[in-house]
Amino acid sequence: MKIQVLFFGITTDFVGSSALELNIADVATVADFKNSLKEKYQQLEKLNSYAIAVNESYATDDLLLKENDVVAIIPPVSGG
Repeated sequence: MKIQVLFFGITTDFVGSSALELNIADVATVADFKNSLKEKYQQLEKLNSYAIAVNESYATDDLLLKENDVVAIIPPVSGG
């Protein structure tokens, strides 16, 4: 199935784009998606953690993704 993936902050540098359309397994959780994303974009392993939002709501690893979902990869934010 196809999903839209949005990247923010440093993750755009790691993947070379701020948005991609990806094909994933027909049955996939957020955890499955994260694992496949790290395999494809190994630089994401440099982040200790990042949040995932699906359709503008923060998502847990057990959430089942659906066709045409919009998944955002949100790295930690620092500032001062």
